Amino acid sequence: MFFDTAVVYGLENEKFIGCALSQNRSQAVIATKFGIVGQKIVDGQPVNILDSKPESIRKQVEASLKRLNTDYIDLYYQHRVDSNVEPEVVAQVMDDLICEEKIRLWGLSNPPLDYLIKAHEVCPVSALENQYSLLWREPEKEVFDLCKKLNIAFIAYSPLGNGFLTIKYSKDYNYPEGDFRNFMSRFKPDVMDVNEKVLDLVRYYASLKEVTPAQIVLAWELAQRQFIIPIPGTRKIHKLEENIASSDVVFTNKELREFNDALSQIDVDESFF
Repeated sequence: MFFDTAVVYGLENEKFIGCALSQNRSQAVIATKFGIVGQKIVDGQPVNILDSKPESIRKQVEASLKRLNTDYIDLYYQHRVDSNVEPEVVAQVMDDLICEEKIRLWGLSNPPLDYLIKAHEVCPVSALENQYSLLWREPEKEVFDLCKKLNIAFIAYSPLGNGFLTIKYSKDYNYPEGDFRNFMSRFKPDVMDVNEKVLDLVRYYASLKEVTPAQIVLAWELAQRQFIIPIPGTRKIHKLEENIASSDVVFTNKELREFNDALSQIDVDESFF
């Protein structure tokens, strides 16, 4: 079992995972993050407060260990790069924490590639977390080649396009108050119109294999590279079971080639926020 959380998702997140896994800790892989220590409002928008100074990292890891009710963190990410701290300095702290057995592996979330390379030279980076889906294929340009070269796992967040690729949402859908989709460009009617052709492709293969759209999307992503680990989120047990079953959906080489060829002919609008 792989659980990905972060302090910025809410302190109760780590506490909940710690409580849920207290009896079977050894069967779980827990990933959490450091580097974002708060948020402030600038021009009406939330802005992350970053701090990856060594003394701050040590405070953050101790607090996460306590909330997670564990002696070690399997994978510890720098959530966002702190421009005030050099990558070599952060990597050295990670190396120290590994030696102290407080963390087992470390990773980076959305880093510049030169930052990743410099950090990796000090303490090998095990995982890179970034967005990847049918709607956002930017990592295919450079990131995947680097992951293969350096033997780094790619952890793909928003693999279902924040729900868009499940074909649940229409242009007329009324999102509840507080739903972040209210503010995402991805769910604007004009963007949804452009990306409808992607959904047509998903529908075709879902019908062909008699599975759900979400399962087709996740199966496609798993088939792209051996080092990709998608992390779809859900609040419902039946959706969790559906997502897990996507690992049983198999694309033949011919099907995958035809799928990707068709996708390359679609002018995808990659708007996110």
